[in-house]
Amino acid sequence: MTRRAEWPGDGSDPSRAGKEPSPQDPAERARAICLRLLTGTPRTRKQLADALRKREIPDDVAEEVLARFEDVGLIDDAAFAGAWVESRHHGRGLARRALARELRTKGVDPGLVQEAVGQLDSEREEATARELVERKLRSTRGLDRDRRLRRLAGMLARKGYPEGMALRVVRRALEEEGESTDGLEEGY
Repeated sequence: MTRRAEWPGDGSDPSRAGKEPSPQDPAERARAICLRLLTGTPRTRKQLADALRKREIPDDVAEEVLARFEDVGLIDDAAFAGAWVESRHHGRGLARRALARELRTKGVDPGLVQEAVGQLDSEREEATARELVERKLRSTRGLDRDRRLRRLAGMLARKGYPEGMALRVVRRALEEEGESTDGLEEGY
Protein backbone atom coordinates (compact mmCIF):
# COMPACT_ATOMS: atom_id res chain seq x y z
CA MET A 1 0.00 0.00 0.00
CA THR A 2 1.43 3.33 -1.06
CA ARG A 3 0.93 6.36 1.10
CA ARG A 4 0.69 9.71 -0.53
CA ALA A 5 2.49 12.70 0.88
CA GLU A 6 0.36 14.89 3.11
CA TRP A 7 0.56 18.64 2.99
CA PRO A 8 -0.19 21.06 5.80
CA GLY A 9 -3.88 21.89 5.72
CA ASP A 10 -4.62 18.74 3.69
CA GLY A 11 -8.02 17.49 4.95
CA SER A 12 -6.78 13.91 5.35
CA ASP A 13 -5.59 14.24 8.95
CA PRO A 14 -8.42 12.82 11.11
CA SER A 15 -7.42 15.02 14.04
CA ARG A 16 -8.36 18.04 11.91
CA ALA A 17 -11.76 16.66 10.93
CA GLY A 18 -14.51 19.17 11.55
CA LYS A 19 -12.12 22.11 11.80
CA GLU A 20 -12.35 24.91 9.31
CA PRO A 21 -9.96 24.89 6.37
CA SER A 22 -7.25 27.50 6.52
CA PRO A 23 -7.12 28.97 3.01
CA GLN A 24 -5.40 32.32 2.64
CA ASP A 25 -8.43 33.94 0.99
CA PRO A 26 -10.51 35.59 3.77
CA ALA A 27 -13.73 35.30 1.73
CA GLU A 28 -13.20 31.55 1.38
CA ARG A 29 -12.47 31.26 5.10
CA ALA A 30 -15.60 33.29 5.89
CA ARG A 31 -17.75 31.05 3.66
CA ALA A 32 -16.30 27.92 5.27
CA ILE A 33 -16.90 29.27 8.79
CA CYS A 34 -20.50 30.22 8.00
CA LEU A 35 -21.28 26.92 6.31
CA ARG A 36 -19.82 24.96 9.22
CA LEU A 37 -21.82 26.95 11.76
CA LEU A 38 -25.03 26.69 9.75
CA THR A 39 -24.64 22.91 9.41
CA GLY A 40 -25.26 22.28 13.10
CA THR A 41 -28.14 24.64 13.76
CA PRO A 42 -29.75 27.71 12.22
CA ARG A 43 -28.06 30.98 13.17
CA THR A 44 -28.92 34.63 12.92
CA ARG A 45 -26.96 37.04 10.79
CA LYS A 46 -25.58 38.68 13.94
CA GLN A 47 -24.40 35.35 15.37
CA LEU A 48 -22.53 34.62 12.15
CA ALA A 49 -21.11 38.16 11.98
CA ASP A 50 -19.87 37.80 15.56
CA ALA A 51 -18.24 34.46 14.72
CA LEU A 52 -16.49 35.97 11.70
CA ARG A 53 -15.30 38.97 13.72
CA LYS A 54 -13.97 36.61 16.42
CA ARG A 55 -11.99 34.76 13.74
CA GLU A 56 -10.59 38.08 12.48
CA ILE A 57 -12.33 38.12 9.11
CA PRO A 58 -12.24 41.70 7.75
CA ASP A 59 -15.60 43.48 8.15
CA ASP A 60 -16.00 44.23 4.44
CA VAL A 61 -15.40 40.58 3.52
CA ALA A 62 -17.77 39.38 6.25
CA GLU A 63 -20.48 41.77 5.06
CA GLU A 64 -20.11 40.56 1.47
CA VAL A 65 -20.29 36.88 2.44
CA LEU A 66 -23.24 37.40 4.81
CA ALA A 67 -25.13 39.39 2.17
CA ARG A 68 -24.60 36.59 -0.35
CA PHE A 69 -25.77 33.96 2.17
CA GLU A 70 -28.89 36.05 2.75
CA ASP A 71 -29.49 36.38 -1.00
CA VAL A 72 -29.45 32.61 -1.48
CA GLY A 73 -31.56 31.98 1.63
CA LEU A 74 -28.97 30.38 3.90
CA ILE A 75 -29.48 33.17 6.42
CA ASP A 76 -33.09 34.12 7.14
CA ASP A 77 -33.60 35.88 10.46
CA ALA A 78 -37.40 35.97 10.00
CA ALA A 79 -37.58 32.20 9.52
CA PHE A 80 -35.15 31.72 12.40
CA ALA A 81 -37.30 33.86 14.71
CA GLY A 82 -40.51 32.07 13.72
CA ALA A 83 -38.99 28.64 14.27
CA TRP A 84 -37.43 29.77 17.56
CA VAL A 85 -40.77 31.01 18.90
CA GLU A 86 -42.59 27.83 17.90
CA SER A 87 -39.90 25.55 19.31
CA ARG A 88 -39.29 27.35 22.62
CA HIS A 89 -42.97 27.98 23.30
CA HIS A 90 -43.93 24.38 22.60
CA GLY A 91 -40.87 22.79 24.21
CA ARG A 92 -40.19 25.03 27.21
CA GLY A 93 -43.52 26.83 27.59
CA LEU A 94 -41.94 30.27 27.29
CA ALA A 95 -44.24 33.27 26.95
CA ARG A 96 -43.97 36.09 24.43
CA ARG A 97 -41.94 38.34 26.73
CA ALA A 98 -39.25 35.69 27.38
CA LEU A 99 -39.15 34.70 23.71
CA ALA A 100 -38.71 38.32 22.62
CA ARG A 101 -35.85 38.73 25.12
CA GLU A 102 -34.09 35.62 23.78
CA LEU A 103 -34.46 36.73 20.16
CA ARG A 104 -33.13 40.20 20.95
CA THR A 105 -30.03 38.67 22.57
CA LYS A 106 -29.49 36.67 19.39
CA GLY A 107 -29.45 39.90 17.38
CA VAL A 108 -32.79 39.56 15.60
CA ASP A 109 -34.19 42.85 14.32
CA PRO A 110 -36.90 44.25 16.67
CA GLY A 111 -39.49 44.28 13.86
CA LEU A 112 -38.87 40.59 13.16
CA VAL A 113 -39.03 39.85 16.90
CA GLN A 114 -42.47 41.47 17.14
CA GLU A 115 -43.67 39.61 14.06
CA ALA A 116 -42.42 36.26 15.40
CA VAL A 117 -43.86 36.59 18.90
CA GLY A 118 -47.07 37.90 17.34
CA GLN A 119 -47.78 34.38 16.10
CA LEU A 120 -48.62 33.49 19.71
CA ASP A 121 -52.03 34.82 20.63
CA SER A 122 -53.21 35.38 24.20
CA GLU A 123 -55.44 32.29 24.21
CA ARG A 124 -52.60 29.98 23.19
CA GLU A 125 -50.26 31.59 25.69
CA GLU A 126 -52.82 31.18 28.48
CA ALA A 127 -53.50 27.56 27.50
CA THR A 128 -49.77 26.84 27.77
CA ALA A 129 -49.66 28.56 31.17
CA ARG A 130 -52.52 26.33 32.36
CA GLU A 131 -50.66 23.21 31.17
CA LEU A 132 -47.50 24.30 33.00
CA VAL A 133 -49.43 24.93 36.21
CA GLU A 134 -51.24 21.59 35.96
CA ARG A 135 -47.92 19.77 35.68
CA LYS A 136 -46.39 21.60 38.65
CA LEU A 137 -49.54 21.57 40.80
CA ARG A 138 -48.98 18.02 42.15
CA SER A 139 -45.55 18.88 43.49
CA THR A 140 -47.03 21.70 45.58
CA ARG A 141 -49.67 19.61 47.36
CA GLY A 142 -49.20 19.68 51.11
CA LEU A 143 -47.95 23.26 51.10
CA ASP A 144 -50.11 26.08 52.39
CA ARG A 145 -52.16 28.00 49.83
CA ASP A 146 -50.02 31.14 49.80
CA ARG A 147 -46.80 29.21 49.29
CA ARG A 148 -48.38 27.22 46.45
CA LEU A 149 -49.58 30.43 44.85
CA ARG A 150 -46.11 32.01 45.06
CA ARG A 151 -44.35 28.95 43.66
CA LEU A 152 -46.73 28.48 40.76
CA ALA A 153 -46.95 32.17 39.88
CA GLY A 154 -43.16 32.49 40.23
CA MET A 155 -42.63 29.61 37.82
CA LEU A 156 -44.84 31.35 35.25
CA ALA A 157 -43.12 34.70 35.84
CA ARG A 158 -39.70 33.16 35.16
CA LYS A 159 -41.06 31.90 31.85
CA GLY A 160 -42.17 35.42 30.92
CA TYR A 161 -45.90 35.30 31.64
CA PRO A 162 -47.54 38.58 32.68
CA GLU A 163 -48.40 38.84 36.37
CA GLY A 164 -52.14 39.20 35.84
CA MET A 165 -52.35 36.13 33.62
CA ALA A 166 -50.14 34.09 35.94
CA LEU A 167 -52.25 34.88 38.99
CA ARG A 168 -55.51 34.24 37.13
CA VAL A 169 -54.32 30.85 35.89
CA VAL A 170 -52.96 29.80 39.30
CA ARG A 171 -56.12 30.91 41.13
CA ARG A 172 -58.30 28.95 38.70
CA ALA A 173 -56.13 25.84 39.10
CA LEU A 174 -56.25 26.06 42.89
CA GLU A 175 -60.03 26.56 42.84
CA GLU A 176 -60.48 23.53 40.54
CA GLU A 177 -58.47 21.51 43.04
CA GLY A 178 -60.83 22.60 45.81
CA GLU A 179 -58.47 25.10 47.39
CA SER A 180 -60.14 28.22 48.75
CA THR A 181 -59.00 31.43 47.10
CA ASP A 182 -61.05 33.71 49.31
CA GLY A 183 -59.05 36.71 50.42
CA LEU A 184 -56.64 36.51 47.50
CA GLU A 185 -56.63 39.82 45.74
CA GLU A 186 -56.04 40.00 41.99
CA GLY A 187 -52.76 41.84 42.56
CA TYR A 188 -51.45 39.38 45.19
